[in-house]
Amino acid sequence: MLIAVPGVGHVDPVMPAASAAPADARKQPMQFSWHTRGEGTPGLVFAVGSVTGDTPAAFERLASAHDLRGATMVLNSVGGSVLDTLTLGRRWRELGMATTVGTATRTDGRGGAAVGIRPDAACESMCAFLLLAGTNRYVPPGARVRVHQIWLGDRVGDAREANYSAQDMTIVQRDVGRLAQYTFEMGGSGALLSIALSVPPWEPLHELSPDELVAARLVTRDGGAIAATNRAAPKPVQDRLAVSGGGRAPAAGTARLGEAAPAAAEATATGGVAHGQPAAAQ
Repeated sequence: MLIAVPGVGHVDPVMPAASAAPADARKQPMQFSWHTRGEGTPGLVFAVGSVTGDTPAAFERLASAHDLRGATMVLNSVGGSVLDTLTLGRRWRELGMATTVGTATRTDGRGGAAVGIRPDAACESMCAFLLLAGTNRYVPPGARVRVHQIWLGDRVGDAREANYSAQDMTIVQRDVGRLAQYTFEMGGSGALLSIALSVPPWEPLHELSPDELVAARLVTRDGGAIAATNRAAPKPVQDRLAVSGGGRAPAAGTARLGEAAPAAAEATATGGVAHGQPAAAQ
């Protein structure tokens, strides 16, 4: 299964978790909580935890109970499943959601309790690609965005000494291609891929600087060219990866982009721990 290295799934993040939420909550399957912000104002959705195979369905249950169009998704996550992250991100873009990094804070006033956003949070590994799904994206001072390579999840703990087959490399290359396609669909830049894919799993995650966040297009400016581009609908997902071979059709069992391939043919991505089969870790 393809997974994201530090902090994706149930593996301890390489960097210490800096979050107002309990550290163990960030390693559990992602939980969503909905908060309204008054008449005519889009609500807030707080997402804490790692992306697993069950996360897209959990989000759809929330979406069926509330109008999430235009809402802001507030992230505090160690990452998770690569393929499920891409599914989730495309759904958020479809709903026109904004994204940011933070945790919930509650204040009491004359008008009652109000929920706000505190920036003491981290968005790590595949979470950066969830952040990219927002039509508008904001990383407040104090919040952290950290990235690294994807890797085979069952070999993350011993990545330098483990053995790898040609099929293993095929799995990694396939998901790197899917990740690249998604990045450009969402209006991200090659800088994000270049930085993330240059950090091996045995090194600490790379924390993106403010300049790198801008270069990667993980932040947008209202009214700016980047924000305008990202309000457009995602480009259709192509049926197959482009490969050399004189126009020959892919072999039977080849996965289509955006789908999970047959279980016997490939592994799926999760974020930090392999669930059954090897997974590329991000």
